[in-house]
Amino acid sequence: MSDETTNDPFDGEVLDLVVPHSLHEIRVDRVLSMLTGLSRSETSAILSSGGVTVNDKVVVKSSTTLDEGQHLVAVLPVPDSGVVEPDPTVEIDVVFDDPDFAVVNKAPGQVVHPGAGQRQGTLVAGLLALYPQMQELSTVGLCDPLRPGIVHRLDKGTSGVLVVAKTPEGYLNLTNQLAERVMERTYLGMVEGHVAENRGVVDAPIGRSTRTPTLMAVRADGRAARTGYEVLARIDKPHAMTLLRLQLDTGRTHQIRVHLATIGHPVVNDPRYGHRREKRLAEDRFFLHSTTLAFAHPRSGAWVTTSVPLPNDLRPLAPKDVEL
Repeated sequence: MSDETTNDPFDGEVLDLVVPHSLHEIRVDRVLSMLTGLSRSETSAILSSGGVTVNDKVVVKSSTTLDEGQHLVAVLPVPDSGVVEPDPTVEIDVVFDDPDFAVVNKAPGQVVHPGAGQRQGTLVAGLLALYPQMQELSTVGLCDPLRPGIVHRLDKGTSGVLVVAKTPEGYLNLTNQLAERVMERTYLGMVEGHVAENRGVVDAPIGRSTRTPTLMAVRADGRAARTGYEVLARIDKPHAMTLLRLQLDTGRTHQIRVHLATIGHPVVNDPRYGHRREKRLAEDRFFLHSTTLAFAHPRSGAWVTTSVPLPNDLRPLAPKDVEL
């Protein structure tokens, strides 16, 4: 969950889709690479092993082009062990440490858990080196072996606070708080253009895009999604932008980014749902930061609030006269 659910189909072992118009007449190896983040050599290996079918027929040639409407299925590789190996070289910024959980400040560019596009150097690998007991959450069947202790997650390009569980009690309680919308999650986001209303709520269901399967979109048959926003500052230079405080009421894949793009104000530097007008941010970085996380302590019930400031890479774009 968070602004990304923890069960996105492109993080799993099978890619299954109907080829959209945008991928018409594109080579199958390039399509697999585009959709999964795998290298061309890795996609070639999948093809040669017979792991790709088009309209239920095995395709082994990398040069095969796809047609709109075809049914593409590919079995994607996962880490050989099926589990995450602890990696003490991954830096973890612990904001709050508790026997049942930890709140950490995820760095921009860091991937939370292994997926088809990245297997090494994830936040989970660093957490397991720091908290080996998290691995037990997988062995008792509470978590996916690739996501032990992960309660919710953040996109690679999003920074800020997220909570992870260390014990079964912590995991069950925190995931329940998330599902029941008890947990409070606040973000800072800079968007393109001037948002007219000082406060508002985007209430629009989200599902996978039928035109571009790696993207999410507002869809009538999607899952309920609500994002509240408050204007903190409107900026004129170098171009019109608005700094928002955002509150998640639900947690769908890419929720904040989809909702803001839908109302005509995509997140600054978001290559998937907007555009890159600013060049002062890293390639995979957009102006979205999880600044505050609040929830009930799993055992005592006392309210826990954790916050981290806007990171240095985003500060040059933020107005200096606004306290963040």
